[in-house]
Amino acid sequence: MTRAEAERIGHLDRIARVREGRHAEKVGYPIRIRETEVVRTEMIGAGLLRVTLGGPGTEGFEAHSPCEHVKLMFPDADGRLRLPEQNGLLLRWPKPSPTSREYTVRRYDPDAGEIDIDIVLHPGGLASEWARAVAPGDVMHVAGPPGGLIVPHTYDRYLLAGDITALPAIARRLEELPRTAKGWAFIEVADPDEEIELSAPEDVEVRWLHRGPNPPGTCDALESAVRAVPVLEGERLYVWLAGEAGVLKPLRRWVKGELGLDKRDYDVTGYWKRGIADFDDDHDHHHHHHEA
Repeated sequence: MTRAEAERIGHLDRIARVREGRHAEKVGYPIRIRETEVVRTEMIGAGLLRVTLGGPGTEGFEAHSPCEHVKLMFPDADGRLRLPEQNGLLLRWPKPSPTSREYTVRRYDPDAGEIDIDIVLHPGGLASEWARAVAPGDVMHVAGPPGGLIVPHTYDRYLLAGDITALPAIARRLEELPRTAKGWAFIEVADPDEEIELSAPEDVEVRWLHRGPNPPGTCDALESAVRAVPVLEGERLYVWLAGEAGVLKPLRRWVKGELGLDKRDYDVTGYWKRGIADFDDDHDHHHHHHEA
């Protein structure tokens, strides 16, 4: 068995163990750079544009966690596309960092060789403008995922909440949770047109919160909904929250302070920040711990 094969089997084994264990853990997978091509695009509700990537480059893609993400690689301002280089199971990134945007893997279908990325449409966004203009056959290089947060299926309840940027990850988690899972999913969208079909377990209450005319990131509906959840004594709760960094700040304090959850039993991630075009809460996490 080659070292690469041994490593591959090692991480799959670890993912299986974590999933059956008591706490969530980050698990790394081999990181690749892949050349894919656009197969098709379609609107998912009024707020998300799904870009389906395919081609031989998707072969062997790894998807194990609903909140894992890839980097879509874009040309720099001068039109030059700079890509990381494969270096064993890692990538070596050129300096300065190439132009890229991070997106959740919404779905990977190994049989069809397809990767779905759901992109929130907002004017002037690099990936957003690309997704609007893209045509079948267009090439996109995809880096990652570098790993993912593996959440066991052993918690008594799950609390998932976020805005439309978190919707692809929430939608995938609701699909992948055991059908016996219990809990809540709160999603803040502008209006009912942005709601989408979700396949949630029967005992997970899904509630859409409508922001109406308020700009994204200015509404406290999500915070009120999350804080009102009846947390039962003696039950093991897992909390996953993502969205606008400022909205999440008081909720991060609530989870740590009032709920007193172990840091392995929650994940709170700012996906974007009001007024900052290219915000990344966990900045450059692809590079640092995977820099060879």
